[in-house]
Amino acid sequence: MKKIVLTGAAGRLGSHLREPLSKIADQLVSTDLADEIGTLYAGESYVKADLASLDQMVDLLKDADMVVHFGAIGDEAPFDAILQSNIVGAYNVWEAAFKNGVRRVVYASSIHAVGMHPKNEFIGTDAPHRPDTYYGLAKCFAEDLASLYWDKRGVESVCMRILSAANVGNPRAVGSWLSYDDLIQLVTRAIDTPVTGFAVVYGVSNNDRVPVDNAKASFLGYRPKDNAEQFTAETFAASDVLDSQDPGNMCHGGPFASVELGNSGVATMNIVDDTKKT
Repeated sequence: MKKIVLTGAAGRLGSHLREPLSKIADQLVSTDLADEIGTLYAGESYVKADLASLDQMVDLLKDADMVVHFGAIGDEAPFDAILQSNIVGAYNVWEAAFKNGVRRVVYASSIHAVGMHPKNEFIGTDAPHRPDTYYGLAKCFAEDLASLYWDKRGVESVCMRILSAANVGNPRAVGSWLSYDDLIQLVTRAIDTPVTGFAVVYGVSNNDRVPVDNAKASFLGYRPKDNAEQFTAETFAASDVLDSQDPGNMCHGGPFASVELGNSGVATMNIVDDTKKT
Protein backbone atom coordinates (compact mmCIF):
# COMPACT_ATOMS: atom_id res chain seq x y z
CA MET A 1 0.00 0.00 0.00
CA LYS A 2 1.34 3.40 -0.93
CA LYS A 3 -0.35 5.88 1.42
CA ILE A 4 -2.46 5.69 4.58
CA VAL A 5 -3.80 8.74 6.40
CA LEU A 6 -4.33 8.52 10.18
CA THR A 7 -6.54 11.13 11.82
CA GLY A 8 -6.39 11.62 15.58
CA ALA A 9 -2.71 10.71 15.62
CA ALA A 10 -2.03 12.75 18.77
CA GLY A 11 -4.75 10.95 20.73
CA ARG A 12 -4.25 8.04 23.10
CA LEU A 13 -5.39 5.34 20.68
CA GLY A 14 -3.91 7.03 17.63
CA SER A 15 -0.52 7.15 19.31
CA HIS A 16 -0.50 3.34 19.56
CA LEU A 17 -1.42 2.96 15.89
CA ARG A 18 1.23 5.18 14.34
CA GLU A 19 4.13 2.72 14.42
CA PRO A 20 2.25 -0.35 13.11
CA LEU A 21 0.57 1.71 10.38
CA SER A 22 3.94 3.12 9.32
CA LYS A 23 4.98 -0.47 8.53
CA ILE A 24 1.92 -1.24 6.41
CA ALA A 25 2.28 1.56 3.85
CA ASP A 26 5.15 3.27 2.07
CA GLN A 27 3.81 6.57 3.40
CA LEU A 28 1.87 7.28 6.58
CA VAL A 29 0.44 10.78 6.92
CA SER A 30 -0.55 11.40 10.52
CA THR A 31 -2.76 14.34 11.35
CA ASP A 32 -4.35 16.09 14.32
CA LEU A 33 -4.81 19.58 15.75
CA ALA A 34 -1.62 19.41 17.82
CA ASP A 35 1.38 21.43 16.68
CA GLU A 36 3.55 18.30 16.69
CA ILE A 37 3.46 14.65 17.76
CA GLY A 38 7.08 13.93 18.62
CA THR A 39 9.63 11.91 16.69
CA LEU A 40 8.23 10.50 13.47
CA TYR A 41 8.58 6.87 12.40
CA ALA A 42 10.23 5.86 9.14
CA GLY A 43 7.90 6.79 6.30
CA GLU A 44 5.68 8.94 8.52
CA SER A 45 4.95 12.63 8.07
CA TYR A 46 2.75 14.93 10.15
CA VAL A 47 0.24 17.50 8.94
CA LYS A 48 -1.70 19.72 11.34
CA ALA A 49 -5.24 19.82 9.98
CA ASP A 50 -8.81 20.47 11.12
CA LEU A 51 -11.50 17.85 10.50
CA ALA A 52 -14.05 20.65 10.30
CA SER A 53 -12.44 21.94 7.09
CA LEU A 54 -13.44 20.03 3.96
CA ASP A 55 -10.71 21.72 1.93
CA GLN A 56 -8.05 20.58 4.38
CA MET A 57 -9.37 17.01 4.33
CA VAL A 58 -9.44 16.94 0.53
CA ASP A 59 -5.81 18.08 0.42
CA LEU A 60 -4.81 15.60 3.11
CA LEU A 61 -6.35 12.55 1.43
CA LYS A 62 -4.88 13.19 -2.01
CA ASP A 63 -3.42 9.94 -3.44
CA ALA A 64 -4.31 7.99 -0.26
CA ASP A 65 -5.28 4.32 -0.49
CA MET A 66 -7.12 4.34 2.85
CA VAL A 67 -7.86 6.63 5.77
CA VAL A 68 -7.91 5.39 9.37
CA HIS A 69 -10.23 7.87 11.05
CA PHE A 70 -9.66 8.16 14.82
CA GLY A 71 -9.94 11.96 15.03
CA ALA A 72 -12.69 13.96 16.81
CA ILE A 73 -13.81 14.54 20.40
CA GLY A 74 -13.48 11.26 22.29
CA ASP A 75 -16.02 11.95 25.01
CA GLU A 76 -19.50 13.30 25.57
CA ALA A 77 -19.60 17.08 25.12
CA PRO A 78 -22.10 19.85 24.35
CA PHE A 79 -23.87 19.27 21.05
CA ASP A 80 -22.33 22.20 19.19
CA ALA A 81 -18.83 20.84 19.86
CA ILE A 82 -19.84 17.32 18.81
CA LEU A 83 -21.52 18.72 15.70
CA GLN A 84 -18.39 20.34 14.31
CA SER A 85 -15.75 17.78 15.28
CA ASN A 86 -17.60 14.47 15.14
CA ILE A 87 -20.48 14.99 12.71
CA VAL A 88 -19.27 17.62 10.23
CA GLY A 89 -15.79 16.14 10.60
CA ALA A 90 -17.05 12.68 9.64
CA TYR A 91 -18.84 14.05 6.58
CA ASN A 92 -15.67 15.84 5.52
CA VAL A 93 -13.59 12.66 5.80
CA TRP A 94 -15.99 10.57 3.71
CA GLU A 95 -16.56 13.34 1.17
CA ALA A 96 -12.81 13.91 0.84
CA ALA A 97 -12.32 10.15 0.46
CA PHE A 98 -14.87 10.09 -2.35
CA LYS A 99 -13.40 13.13 -4.12
CA ASN A 100 -9.93 11.54 -4.02
CA GLY A 101 -10.94 8.01 -4.98
CA VAL A 102 -9.85 6.62 -1.60
CA ARG A 103 -10.89 2.99 -1.44
CA ARG A 104 -11.77 2.56 2.23
CA VAL A 105 -12.40 4.43 5.48
CA VAL A 106 -11.47 2.51 8.63
CA TYR A 107 -13.48 4.26 11.30
CA ALA A 108 -13.27 4.33 15.09
CA SER A 109 -16.94 4.00 15.91
CA SER A 110 -18.04 3.13 19.43
CA ILE A 111 -20.22 0.93 21.62
CA HIS A 112 -21.97 4.20 22.46
CA ALA A 113 -23.81 4.01 19.14
CA VAL A 114 -25.77 1.16 20.76
CA GLY A 115 -25.05 2.08 24.37
CA MET A 116 -28.62 2.08 25.72
CA HIS A 117 -29.20 -1.60 24.92
CA PRO A 118 -29.41 -3.59 28.18
CA LYS A 119 -26.11 -5.17 29.07
CA ASN A 120 -27.70 -8.58 29.66
CA GLU A 121 -28.63 -8.67 25.96
CA PHE A 122 -25.87 -10.28 23.87
CA ILE A 123 -26.05 -7.91 20.90
CA GLY A 124 -24.66 -8.47 17.44
CA THR A 125 -23.29 -6.11 14.83
CA ASP A 126 -26.81 -5.78 13.43
CA ALA A 127 -28.24 -4.37 16.67
CA PRO A 128 -30.25 -1.22 15.91
CA HIS A 129 -28.76 2.11 16.84
CA ARG A 130 -29.58 3.15 20.39
CA PRO A 131 -27.14 5.95 21.32
CA ASP A 132 -26.48 6.92 24.92
CA THR A 133 -25.13 10.47 24.37
CA TYR A 134 -24.57 13.13 21.73
CA TYR A 135 -21.21 11.39 21.28
CA GLY A 136 -22.98 8.11 20.56
CA LEU A 137 -25.43 9.89 18.28
CA ALA A 138 -22.50 11.17 16.20
CA LYS A 139 -21.23 7.59 15.89
CA CYS A 140 -24.66 6.56 14.58
CA PHE A 141 -24.48 9.37 12.03
CA ALA A 142 -21.02 8.31 10.87
CA GLU A 143 -22.03 4.64 10.56
CA ASP A 144 -25.07 5.62 8.47
CA LEU A 145 -22.88 7.97 6.45
CA ALA A 146 -20.49 5.08 5.81
CA SER A 147 -23.38 2.90 4.67
CA LEU A 148 -24.66 5.65 2.37
CA TYR A 149 -21.27 6.29 0.79
CA TRP A 150 -20.86 2.56 0.10
CA ASP A 151 -24.32 2.19 -1.42
CA LYS A 152 -24.26 5.38 -3.48
CA ARG A 153 -20.58 6.11 -4.10
CA GLY A 154 -18.68 2.86 -3.67
CA VAL A 155 -16.46 3.96 -0.77
CA GLU A 156 -15.83 0.96 1.48
CA SER A 157 -15.92 1.35 5.26
CA VAL A 158 -15.18 -0.75 8.31
CA CYS A 159 -16.85 0.76 11.38
CA MET A 160 -15.15 -0.55 14.52
CA ARG A 161 -17.45 -0.19 17.53
CA ILE A 162 -14.74 0.07 20.18
CA LEU A 163 -15.82 -0.88 23.72
CA SER A 164 -13.12 -0.08 26.33
CA ALA A 165 -9.63 0.45 24.93
CA ALA A 166 -8.21 1.42 28.31
CA ASN A 167 -6.95 -0.11 31.53
CA VAL A 168 -9.27 -2.53 33.31
CA GLY A 169 -10.31 -0.46 36.31
CA ASN A 170 -13.98 -1.31 36.85
CA PRO A 171 -16.29 -4.35 36.65
CA ARG A 172 -17.70 -3.37 33.24
CA ALA A 173 -14.23 -3.42 31.66
CA VAL A 174 -13.81 -7.12 32.53
CA GLY A 175 -16.16 -7.78 29.61
CA SER A 176 -15.53 -4.72 27.44
CA TRP A 177 -11.71 -4.47 27.47
CA LEU A 178 -9.83 -4.05 24.19
CA SER A 179 -6.08 -4.44 24.56
CA TYR A 180 -3.75 -2.36 22.42
CA ASP A 181 -2.39 -5.48 20.74
CA ASP A 182 -5.92 -6.51 19.77
CA LEU A 183 -6.70 -2.94 18.66
CA ILE A 184 -3.71 -3.07 16.31
CA GLN A 185 -4.82 -6.46 15.00
CA LEU A 186 -8.37 -5.16 14.44
CA VAL A 187 -7.21 -2.11 12.48
CA THR A 188 -4.79 -4.24 10.47
CA ARG A 189 -7.55 -6.70 9.51
CA ALA A 190 -9.81 -3.79 8.58
CA ILE A 191 -7.08 -2.60 6.22
CA ASP A 192 -5.81 -5.86 4.71
CA THR A 193 -9.13 -7.65 4.14
CA PRO A 194 -9.44 -7.63 0.33
CA VAL A 195 -13.12 -6.67 0.14
CA THR A 196 -15.27 -5.24 2.95
CA GLY A 197 -18.09 -3.17 1.45
CA PHE A 198 -19.79 -1.57 4.44
CA ALA A 199 -19.01 -3.53 7.60
CA VAL A 200 -19.47 -3.20 11.35
CA VAL A 201 -17.29 -5.01 13.90
CA TYR A 202 -16.98 -4.72 17.66
CA GLY A 203 -13.61 -3.68 19.02
CA VAL A 204 -13.23 -5.94 22.03
CA SER A 205 -10.72 -8.54 23.21
CA ASN A 206 -11.31 -12.27 23.69
CA ASN A 207 -12.83 -11.78 27.14
CA ASP A 208 -14.71 -14.59 28.87
CA ARG A 209 -17.47 -12.09 29.70
CA VAL A 210 -17.63 -10.32 26.34
CA PRO A 211 -21.14 -8.79 25.93
CA VAL A 212 -21.26 -8.51 22.13
CA ASP A 213 -21.21 -10.89 19.17
CA ASN A 214 -18.84 -10.51 16.20
CA ALA A 215 -20.06 -13.59 14.30
CA LYS A 216 -21.34 -11.56 11.35
CA ALA A 217 -17.97 -9.81 11.03
CA SER A 218 -15.93 -13.03 10.99
CA PHE A 219 -14.96 -12.48 7.33
CA LEU A 220 -12.56 -9.77 8.52
CA GLY A 221 -10.41 -12.42 10.18
CA TYR A 222 -10.22 -10.51 13.47
CA ARG A 223 -9.34 -13.05 16.16
CA PRO A 224 -8.50 -11.26 19.44
CA LYS A 225 -6.00 -12.94 21.72
CA ASP A 226 -6.12 -11.12 25.08
CA ASN A 227 -8.57 -11.83 27.90
CA ALA A 228 -9.53 -9.52 30.77
CA GLU A 229 -10.44 -12.44 33.04
CA GLN A 230 -6.94 -12.14 34.50
CA PHE A 231 -8.05 -8.87 36.13
CA THR A 232 -11.40 -10.11 37.46
CA ALA A 233 -10.62 -11.05 41.07
CA GLU A 234 -8.75 -7.84 41.84
CA THR A 235 -11.27 -5.63 40.03
CA PHE A 236 -14.34 -7.16 41.65
CA ALA A 237 -12.75 -7.11 45.10
CA ALA A 238 -12.04 -3.38 44.79
CA SER A 239 -15.58 -2.54 43.67
CA ASP A 240 -18.61 -1.71 45.77
CA VAL A 241 -21.89 -3.53 45.21
CA LEU A 242 -23.33 -2.19 41.94
CA ASP A 243 -26.72 -0.50 41.82
CA SER A 244 -28.91 -2.55 39.46
CA GLN A 245 -31.15 0.49 38.87
CA ASP A 246 -28.28 2.60 37.51
CA PRO A 247 -28.21 2.60 33.68
CA GLY A 248 -24.44 2.95 33.96
CA ASN A 249 -24.33 -0.57 35.35
CA MET A 250 -27.15 -2.07 33.32
CA CYS A 251 -26.48 -0.74 29.80
CA HIS A 252 -23.75 -1.47 27.27
CA GLY A 253 -22.66 2.18 27.30
CA GLY A 254 -21.61 2.05 30.95
CA PRO A 255 -21.22 5.50 32.55
CA PHE A 256 -22.20 7.18 29.28
CA ALA A 257 -25.67 5.69 29.73
CA SER A 258 -26.19 7.54 33.00
CA VAL A 259 -24.51 10.94 32.51
CA GLU A 260 -26.59 13.97 31.57
CA LEU A 261 -26.41 14.88 27.89
CA GLY A 262 -23.45 17.14 27.23
CA ASN A 263 -21.54 16.07 30.36
CA SER A 264 -18.32 14.07 30.26
CA GLY A 265 -18.56 10.32 30.62
CA VAL A 266 -14.80 9.80 30.62
CA ALA A 267 -14.48 11.95 33.77
CA THR A 268 -16.17 9.18 35.76
CA MET A 269 -13.96 6.36 34.47
CA ASN A 270 -10.46 6.99 35.87
CA ILE A 271 -8.77 6.20 32.56
CA VAL A 272 -4.98 6.16 32.73
CA ASP A 273 -3.36 8.40 30.12
CA ASP A 274 -0.92 5.96 28.56
CA THR A 275 -0.48 7.83 25.31
CA LYS A 276 2.55 6.37 23.55
CA LYS A 277 5.42 8.85 23.47
CA THR A 278 8.03 9.01 20.70
